[in-house]
Amino acid sequence: MHIAPPPVPSLVEGVVTHTRRAPLVHRFRYRHFQWLVDLDDLPRPRWPLSLLARFDAADHFEGGLQGGGIRGDLDRFLAEQGVQLPSGSKVLMLAHARSLGHVFNPLSVFWCIAPDGQLAAAVLEVHNTYQGRHAYLVDVDDAGRAQVDKTFYVSPFNDVSGSYSVRLVLDQRRVAVAIRLIRDGHTVLDAVVSGRPTAATSRSLVSTAARHLSMTHRVTALIRVHGVRLWTRRLPVVPRPRRLEEAVR
Repeated sequence: MHIAPPPVPSLVEGVVTHTRRAPLVHRFRYRHFQWLVDLDDLPRPRWPLSLLARFDAADHFEGGLQGGGIRGDLDRFLAEQGVQLPSGSKVLMLAHARSLGHVFNPLSVFWCIAPDGQLAAAVLEVHNTYQGRHAYLVDVDDAGRAQVDKTFYVSPFNDVSGSYSVRLVLDQRRVAVAIRLIRDGHTVLDAVVSGRPTAATSRSLVSTAARHLSMTHRVTALIRVHGVRLWTRRLPVVPRPRRLEEAVR
């Protein structure tokens, strides 16, 4: 799959939609923005803009404990999966930045792009609200589609059975990630993040942050709000594993 990404760093402003289809229907749609950044050249805004955006290795993978930052952790994860990126490859990450002291990334996406523009690997990193995180290496076809078994406990209303159908889009005009959870041949839920990338400048960061006040705090709050709504509608709760900290696999 050939990738022609937009210039980075970019702010990807758009919407996130989520539709639970079984055993009850529950939908929401919100305005949203994330960053698209090069792991080898992460943005480092000066104070006070650094209050609005900071990228910390502690927020991804193994927390940067072995050195090399987020890129070092990603390379080690890929090596464990038997994948070695071609020399000169770059890695673009779609994620929230830490803002006003807080960050929560339900899903971060990593496109590993070889020097010839071919997608060498794609990684999805999922976080849950129990301080766990898990990475999936996905095999993406030429249409940007992939499928991977679900192995990580995310929602208190879903166990770890089923599989994810994934669609990734990364080009000059659109960045999008679509995830569908399928169980026993039936769609349980759909989640889509889609937006238009624009150059991340000091001015665009201030204006975008003003339109999406406390973005990362709002993500965490809305997850809990919708969880309570589902609970009040008597959606069955699935007990989580005893071990809250999931290993990155």
